[in-house]
Amino acid sequence: MTDPPPSSVPTSKPAHSGTLSLALDFGPLLVFFVAYKMLGVIMGTAAFMAAIALAVIVSIWKLGRVSPMLWLSAVLVLFFGSLTIYFHDERFIQIKPTIIYSFFALMLFAGLLRGKPLLKYLLQAAYDGLSEEGWKKLSRNWAFFFVFMAALNEAMRATLSFDTWLSLKVWGVTAISFIFAASNIPMLMRHGMNIGEKVDSDEVGGTAPPQG
Repeated sequence: MTDPPPSSVPTSKPAHSGTLSLALDFGPLLVFFVAYKMLGVIMGTAAFMAAIALAVIVSIWKLGRVSPMLWLSAVLVLFFGSLTIYFHDERFIQIKPTIIYSFFALMLFAGLLRGKPLLKYLLQAAYDGLSEEGWKKLSRNWAFFFVFMAALNEAMRATLSFDTWLSLKVWGVTAISFIFAASNIPMLMRHGMNIGEKVDSDEVGGTAPPQG
């Protein structure tokens, strides 16, 4: 019996990639939260910057790539973190999520105006069988969600103490993001997503708002 040709041998990602990707996205924010509670906002910000730089290195090493959201988060954390430390003003690190959410909302809306649902090019492996209409609806839903998240962050930043803002950012916003991601699943199924295939948690995790 001859071995099947290489093209017929299924390939898959390492089983740990989804968990690792989630840790790389959420870990730096958790480090920020713990370091802030123990050492204050300046040292917490420095720890946040170091953690997200390490996340980028580990992503390249273990996954062979860095997601666009992690790249953007890292650049903005390093930039606004530096301003926070230099001016001793936590407002700089607080505004970073608003900029990230606004950027991705604009990108998704711009893609839809051109008839190109951008999430399709980022997450096609995660939603096998999803129709073009499904991709457009998914991109539209996330675009509006990012607008909501940007407005929510600004409202929290303006009305809450830094301690309360950070606690809600770590736990509340993260929970809202995963609930929203799960709420899209029925729509995805109606538009052809192959429910016989396990959705790749690494790719799905990439659709959640970047943490930080």
